Amino acid sequence: MRVYAAICGHLEVEFDRLVAGETGFIRVPVPAYIIDHPKGLAVFDTGLRRGLSETGDPAHSRYAAMQIRAELPANADIGSRLAALDRDVKEVRYLINSHLHFDHCGGNHQVPDAPLLIQKREWSAGKTPELQQKVGYDPQDFALGHDTIEVDGEHDLFGDGSVVLIPTFGHTPGHQSLKLKTAKGDIVLTADACYFRSVLESLRLPRNVFDRAAMRESLLRLRALQTAGAKLYFGHEPKDWRGASGTPILIGEV
Repeated sequence: MRVYAAICGHLEVEFDRLVAGETGFIRVPVPAYIIDHPKGLAVFDTGLRRGLSETGDPAHSRYAAMQIRAELPANADIGSRLAALDRDVKEVRYLINSHLHFDHCGGNHQVPDAPLLIQKREWSAGKTPELQQKVGYDPQDFALGHDTIEVDGEHDLFGDGSVVLIPTFGHTPGHQSLKLKTAKGDIVLTADACYFRSVLESLRLPRNVFDRAAMRESLLRLRALQTAGAKLYFGHEPKDWRGASGTPILIGEV
């Protein structure tokens, strides 16, 4: 198994959206991950949707009004990132979303043939109109006709312990992270359960959280995994991805 990280866009947002009490704006990377397992190719999150950064896109003005600026250069979408590894989107066996926010499932449309693995409570929330507005879901990013595999809690993707979906609720109703067993130890892809390394240390939550108690509990779980020796890759940590905006980089293998 080989695990690759790819940057599929950047966002510029108000800093306190990500860490309450911070001021100004911050530019952050939008990572996606490609897991090349002997039993099949999996993608964890798909970054931004092609066209989102263009003024003619219907969603562009909506996010601009929210003071969110999206950047997705040519050849930075998930399809191009797979092609850089000489892989085709049609080879993807499993599409996994940590949650249904636009910067984590925006590229789902490029992987139409793979089933989508999602926490049952996240999929239910994404289809609930009142939660779509409250939590910030946009169905055009994920209601695309994929076959879905709704999981409830931990899920061993390949049945060998190498790729395990773990619930990290709070940021959204059914957020999940991914734990990977590699030759050098466990890797945990936190996604938005923890935006930055400093958040794990301080437990300072974002300005807007679906369930603050659940998110704090998830942070404590991630902290325990780190204490046990796991290497964590955080949701939007700029320091993790300096110089990594091109070809996907290998972050773990067996």
